[in-house]
Amino acid sequence: MEIALNRSERILTQQRKDSQKLYSLDAPEVECIAKGKVHKKYEFGCKVSVCLTHGSNWILSCDALHGNPYDGHTLKDTLEKASKLSGNPIKEVYVDNGYKGHGCENDAMVYVQGQKRKSLTRAIKKKLKRRSAVEPIIGHLKDDNRMKRNYLKGTEGDMLNAIFAAAGYNLRKLLKAFCHALAELVFRTENLLTKHENIQSKLYIALAG
Repeated sequence: MEIALNRSERILTQQRKDSQKLYSLDAPEVECIAKGKVHKKYEFGCKVSVCLTHGSNWILSCDALHGNPYDGHTLKDTLEKASKLSGNPIKEVYVDNGYKGHGCENDAMVYVQGQKRKSLTRAIKKKLKRRSAVEPIIGHLKDDNRMKRNYLKGTEGDMLNAIFAAAGYNLRKLLKAFCHALAELVFRTENLLTKHENIQSKLYIALAG
């Protein structure tokens, strides 16, 4: 009861320009995130960093980031974790404008969307265009894998929810790949059986003739 009263008093006394405001009685870790979009200027929750493979769109890293950090300051830790989990060094990274001034100093080449394109090759330009593929994947994580609303408690719950959502997305892709391979195997087996039956029928006709 004392905790609830203290939080209620904090909500009543906090001002518009105060830092570290309290937005929820049940979830004090909730933060206000500026989106900069016309239809949705703000969201409440915590930031989540998502790292994908280029082309195949497998999720290598998905972390909940508390404290509303600047996107560029999270890039180094994200790349290190993604490289560790995948077991391969990351050579090229494609990010949006929010990662300007990232200060990431490692072996990976970081390409920011909107940077001067005269010095970029045609292949790099195509890869930068494909960077926007991360947006619908984030939408799938929110709507299909329950990252839009977290029912787990505390900051640990936010981290677990992000990991579970990414794991569910990868499992869906893996299951889809297995089903596709199985369907292709069945299709090829049916074709072989059909060809075998046709050959046998031709042999019977030849022997009867």
